[in-house]
Amino acid sequence: MRPRAHLVGMNDQILHLGLLEDETISLDTAALELAALDHPGQDLSPYVETLTAITERLAGLGGAAASNDARAKMLARVIGIEFGFAGDRDTYDDPENADLIKVIDRRRGLPVSLAILYVAAARRMSWPADALNTPGHVLVRIGADATPVLIDPFNGGRVVTPDQLAALLAPALGQGGAPASRHIAPMENRAVLVRLLLNQATRAEQAGNPLRALALYERMTIVSPGNGHAWWERARLELLHEDVHGARASLSAMLEMTRDPTLRAQVSAALDSLAGTER
Repeated sequence: MRPRAHLVGMNDQILHLGLLEDETISLDTAALELAALDHPGQDLSPYVETLTAITERLAGLGGAAASNDARAKMLARVIGIEFGFAGDRDTYDDPENADLIKVIDRRRGLPVSLAILYVAAARRMSWPADALNTPGHVLVRIGADATPVLIDPFNGGRVVTPDQLAALLAPALGQGGAPASRHIAPMENRAVLVRLLLNQATRAEQAGNPLRALALYERMTIVSPGNGHAWWERARLELLHEDVHGARASLSAMLEMTRDPTLRAQVSAALDSLAGTER
């Protein structure tokens, strides 16, 4: 039997996210929709009201902010100070830190979940903003010109200096490594949502709950159908639960969108190994 059969249909609520053009995805709204899957029947209107209140406060205080620095400071003032959003240092690995409903309730979260709030709020003000693919700790870039400002939502939206960026990247770069453009590259909206879900999936598996991890990888493949890693991990967990049919379907989907010859050979070999084992 396919695992989680009793939850089939819940994911219908997020099917539209996989069909949208990436640039049309509203990050905080999408993150709320993902969180709602774990809170059946939850009224989302208070959370939407909070997001609206952030935008209205920014408009009232900083609508005329013209420079990237002024906009960054206004975001930190409103989101970090007035609304009190900050990183959860005490219980960093709590799954609630990647659940936007709980993040809004607790005013605490992970770098990626807080980055979603900052980026979405900035964009509603028509301020260019992106979450960055920073290893281990998502930062936000305000401005798309030659002089952007980097801020750290986990630390109240403070501006990140070049020295602080180098220190942040040091563990990923290793001794003598130098920051490269890919370390601070802007993420597409789908990639941000996948990173949010991946935080939850990794922690679920570490906590000995692979069924929960599988549910999260399923969501990743719906939100980002072209994400090969999500399909591979979904197939791995489906096999762990003896769902050979599901694993074959996941690997086949991955094969359809993969163009790398080495990876295609790996997926084909995995499919061949499952031949005749389906129940």
